[in-house]
Amino acid sequence: MLSDARLAELDGFILELNRASAAVILPLFRGDHGIENKSTTRHYDPVTLADKGAEAEIRRLIGEHYPDHGVIGEEMGEDRPDAEFVWVLDPVDGTRAFVAGLPVWTTLIGLRFQGQPVLGSIGQPYLGEVFVGSQAAGSRLVSAAGERPLKVRTGLPLTSAIIATTDPEACFNGAELGAWRQIRAAVRLARLGCDAYAYAMVALGTLDLVVEAGLKSWDVEAAVPVIEGAGGLVTDWTGAPIGRHGGQMAIAGDRAVLDEALVALKRAAT
Repeated sequence: MLSDARLAELDGFILELNRASAAVILPLFRGDHGIENKSTTRHYDPVTLADKGAEAEIRRLIGEHYPDHGVIGEEMGEDRPDAEFVWVLDPVDGTRAFVAGLPVWTTLIGLRFQGQPVLGSIGQPYLGEVFVGSQAAGSRLVSAAGERPLKVRTGLPLTSAIIATTDPEACFNGAELGAWRQIRAAVRLARLGCDAYAYAMVALGTLDLVVEAGLKSWDVEAAVPVIEGAGGLVTDWTGAPIGRHGGQMAIAGDRAVLDEALVALKRAAT
């Protein structure tokens, strides 16, 4: 069992990792970021010096402070993925937004303990924000203005909800796109292109539902403790807990909103 004292120690370290990665990334944002296309197909899959440099710095610090911990990262692969503690990293989630100069990319840092996500952060250093949390200790926003607790919005029907996804035309297959369109037709407002920053907005209580598909573990794992610590839910499209897996995902603040959305999502669940 992870003690409160150990969790607090690791919480402080995850903030240190956010500061260190921000120091690498910010000088490259809206500058010469050395973009490359790492795709071998017609699909555009950009990577920058910020992605690579930030992950290298995070890994260096983990190795220095916790040499027995494992690491899984989008850019540099796996190192002891079966260790008791494993860090799961996406140094720049939303690289397309990053290269477009839009401040909705984030740094995702998650921590597994005995195979389960227990601590996570969603950092947006250009805006000076780190959303950090755990189910055990709750979630909070850390910024230059100080700290404030995070709490999801509840009590609204789906018809009053604000929802988001990244790019439905590019990220959803035919059945998934049909499910998205059915949900979108029912809600008050939908926003596109916010990547993992949308997850943070669910925790903050300004968005009610985020629907995504085709995710890897590093795309979602850091968000699970933040959302759950703020009182929200993270499931797959059948309604089952997503745990440390990617694939199809729904993040919701309110159980009733999620249940209404699942009526459509279950039809396209894989």
